[in-house]
Amino acid sequence: MRRYWIWLLILLLGGAAAAAWWVMHGRNAPITEPAAAQAVASAPPQWVEESQCQSCHSTAFADWQGSHHQLAMQPASEQTVLGDFSGQQIASDAETSEFLRDDESFVIRTPDANGQSADFKVAYTFGLEPLQQYLLEMPGGRLQAHGMAWDTQQQAWFHLYQGQGVDHHSQLHWTGALQNANFMCVECHTTDFKRNYDAGTDSFASRFQALGVGCQSCHGPASEHLTWAENNATTTPEQQSESKGFSTSPSIAPAAEVEVCARCHSRRSPLDDGYQHGNALMDDFLPSILSADLYEVDGKIKEEVFEYGSFKQSKMHAAGVVCSDCHNPHSNELRATGNGVCTQCHNTNAQPIRADIQGSGLQARNYDSPAHHNHPNGSAGAQCINCHMPGKLYMTNDLRHDHSFTSPNPAQALELGHTDACLGCHQPAEPAELVAQYLAQYPDAEPRDGGYAQDLSAVRGGKPGAAAALNRQLAREDQPAIRVATLVSELPRYPSLAALQQLAGALQHADPSVRVAAVNNLPALATETQLRDLLAPLASDSIRAVRLAVAWQLAQLSAQTKSGLTAWPTLQAEYEQVQNNLLERAEAHFNLAMLYQLSGREDQVEAALREALERDAAFFPAVIMQAQWQEQYFRLPQVGLAILQKALKAHPREASLQHALGLALVRQGKLADALPAFAQAHERAPDNSDYAYVLAIALHDSGEPEQARELLRQQLAADPANRQLRLALVSYLSGQDSQEARMLMEQLREQNPDDPAVAGR
Repeated sequence: MRRYWIWLLILLLGGAAAAAWWVMHGRNAPITEPAAAQAVASAPPQWVEESQCQSCHSTAFADWQGSHHQLAMQPASEQTVLGDFSGQQIASDAETSEFLRDDESFVIRTPDANGQSADFKVAYTFGLEPLQQYLLEMPGGRLQAHGMAWDTQQQAWFHLYQGQGVDHHSQLHWTGALQNANFMCVECHTTDFKRNYDAGTDSFASRFQALGVGCQSCHGPASEHLTWAENNATTTPEQQSESKGFSTSPSIAPAAEVEVCARCHSRRSPLDDGYQHGNALMDDFLPSILSADLYEVDGKIKEEVFEYGSFKQSKMHAAGVVCSDCHNPHSNELRATGNGVCTQCHNTNAQPIRADIQGSGLQARNYDSPAHHNHPNGSAGAQCINCHMPGKLYMTNDLRHDHSFTSPNPAQALELGHTDACLGCHQPAEPAELVAQYLAQYPDAEPRDGGYAQDLSAVRGGKPGAAAALNRQLAREDQPAIRVATLVSELPRYPSLAALQQLAGALQHADPSVRVAAVNNLPALATETQLRDLLAPLASDSIRAVRLAVAWQLAQLSAQTKSGLTAWPTLQAEYEQVQNNLLERAEAHFNLAMLYQLSGREDQVEAALREALERDAAFFPAVIMQAQWQEQYFRLPQVGLAILQKALKAHPREASLQHALGLALVRQGKLADALPAFAQAHERAPDNSDYAYVLAIALHDSGEPEQARELLRQQLAADPANRQLRLALVSYLSGQDSQEARMLMEQLREQNPDDPAVAGR
């Protein structure tokens, strides 16, 4: 195959959930007084002590005191540690930990990476409520987030992964890479944090300007602002500069505010060691789109994605509402109590709170009335957020509200299989009765998303008219960019000339998330030459995430196809540099190994794979590539098999290893031996259509054609949009049941009449 499997920047940062972050060795960031800043006028602004903001910005500073931002991360002390360290011994389903005091220190006695119980000092608290985690000191400058957390409401310990069998063998164990505090979360709990990872020693010398999220986290380094304040103390407002010593205005513009908040309040991957103030969001991070594993089909949150993705698709965002319209950015508190936040705009005057908010869609109505919500005043159903921002629990007890601001629609929820506020609240009511009651109260209710959920469900479910539904949604001019990016990612399911043209057009979209989605999906429909010609203009895109996506796709083209692309060396160097910025992660070393293979630097591949597995011995893509490299580059197939078999002994339930073992045996001509491995991979990951497809081929080639056909039928029933499964079944039905084959092709025609496999028939 020409395309390669890449785990490009799957370093998805969670909040306090995934783990915590970074080893702090003191506040060694430079602190610049106004005189020093004035003496070196050409120097970039420097970070200053947050306390210097207080004298001029007393109200904001007072709001910030005691906020979740200020107390996001604190040194462990009698005043900051909320958990009970009186000697309690708490057992999860796999391990037991004890919480102790040692003089002035807080200690957790817990199994280490080898399963041996040892004492570890708590260095920092992480978070405030409804839970608090604890970061433990480890060699090499590492901080690791322990899996036990303190429930501040129930006043009890609980395990974040209870029931998942997390012991020292698990990837989720507190000692592992997925719980490394220096990478996973601390950037969002400190000010001016730098990981400062040294790949040569595999250690961190991390540092921060200040614990907690302070003024400069959002407004930028303030040294030049202090100089400005000193020099303009007696000037009139008309004489003062707009920037006031910051790189931009100290008042974050509404157009920029959501991206500033998204640096932490989003599901995203890092592209560097921290962010640079003034950069666009996607210069420093790669946010996720509304993929089916993370979001429901109507756009509501499913997995832990925080607020950015859901808010970006909302009508609120489209109208110009920003985070600080609802939240005080300094205290983190809501602007008003009860329904007061919503009625700032949704009121009897239909007047938005700010003139910059587009209010043409507002209706003059008393929304805080039973006439609207049909629930008794003071009840849960009378609260706007319970109907329009239903919440989900993450990290066991942390309720987070959806920010796409949907309206309840129990009928659609039942039809499409997504959650709904009415169905979730009114349990155990009969769903059909609830739908009837809802329609009686809201007879004119209809989806307010322009059919997005219905059409996306058709696309992902392979329903008749799926391609037309996809094109219909992409043709909308009012479609939020994050939904456009999501829809663009579905185009390869329905190949046609029109789909290729849609992807080519999306490359020029104003929003970089759409451009990235188009770049990533273009190879499925374009030839190498088309790919080169369409991507070449994006080599100089202004956004780094777009350039990186282009670099990876171009890297997979042949040297001959790339010849003449003068921008290629620069793109390759930038892609490589980003991986070098992230060398604490196995994924980065794996990405480098892939790049070395593609760019003719075979002598560096093996070392990169070894480095990946030193960072995370259970990073299975690197295990598989290492085995393939031994087989194909060194001509040592038995060594490759031994690598896979050893990994399977340690991780017998890992489907990807079984699948790779089967493929390795096939390459050695041992199809009979490969068949059980393929079967194991399918059994352990039954939803993986690729595993089922390969197993079906193996069954067919082993003289079991009916078993192959039945497997394809079952898998296609679960994934009707899977064109590869459908065409394989049609091929295997040749001469057996032409009527079934015709029906399958007719279904394909109904899905996508322009599909090359059916067009013209």
